[in-house]
Amino acid sequence: MAMELKSDKIWLDGELVDYERAQVHVLTHTLHYGYGVFEGIRAYRRADGSSHVFRLAEHIARLFDSAHILALDIPYTRDALVAACVETLQANRYAEGYIRPLVFLGSEALGLGALNNRVRVAIASFHWGAYLGEDGLRNGIRAKVSSFNRSHVNVNMVKGKICGQYVNSVIAKREALKAGYDEAIMLDTQGYVSECTGENLFMVRHGTIYTAPYGSAILGGITRDTVLTLAHDRGVPVVERLFTRDELYCADEIFLCGTAAEITPVREVDDRKIGSGSPGPIGTLISKTFFDVVAGGSEMHPEWRHAYVSAR
Repeated sequence: MAMELKSDKIWLDGELVDYERAQVHVLTHTLHYGYGVFEGIRAYRRADGSSHVFRLAEHIARLFDSAHILALDIPYTRDALVAACVETLQANRYAEGYIRPLVFLGSEALGLGALNNRVRVAIASFHWGAYLGEDGLRNGIRAKVSSFNRSHVNVNMVKGKICGQYVNSVIAKREALKAGYDEAIMLDTQGYVSECTGENLFMVRHGTIYTAPYGSAILGGITRDTVLTLAHDRGVPVVERLFTRDELYCADEIFLCGTAAEITPVREVDDRKIGSGSPGPIGTLISKTFFDVVAGGSEMHPEWRHAYVSAR
């Protein structure tokens, strides 16, 4: 994957600072305990040369929801952080890129019950290509069912995009990569298909898309919501229900979605070919529609595009 973290400026606690100055102390609370929240957001350049941030308001709303779940009081308004995301892109002269807002606790005290630490906010932007690889976008990836389960809904707050909870995903991802696969598929604690380490999962069978219901142990993905909407727009039926790994094996198509992964097909699960072993027609339709909306010339869903001028 193409990732270039270095940029000119990072927004930190209300001001743009040089990349090298965007530092925190080693005793920062969130560094030790993971008590913080974050978002991943993409900005795209469209076919006509214009730039926009995709579903920026919804991402910032989810950031605030995640913080509320942890009882963190973000010291900025939603509008202020929307503006800060755009300001960070402009400061780095990015016509497209990835945006990473992070809400974290400062270094005033350690200990699990530290209640008075300062709530801090950082927003970085950088270039990040296809998360699961350009070949994966075109031809599909190989996945394995992880030996690690997605956390139960009463063990962790699964609807929050919470820093420390991603250890669950990291260990599953590393296991899959070391075994020679591209991604891990995680089951819930009852054995039903949940999601991947950083993506929601969709299965296609006999012309219908199936995906785990929102009330299950999945993150409420904004790209997931986008896929559901685009499927409806294109007349493709969608059913939200629980399903098992052996249903996955017999699927006609599988594809993943997320801000980083965008729309990525899966050609193989646990060494079993999925469908024809190449991207299927429904996943391809959804992918084509998505990329036409975000980076092409489609006029569909203008409300999803937060336009900005990349040069300050």
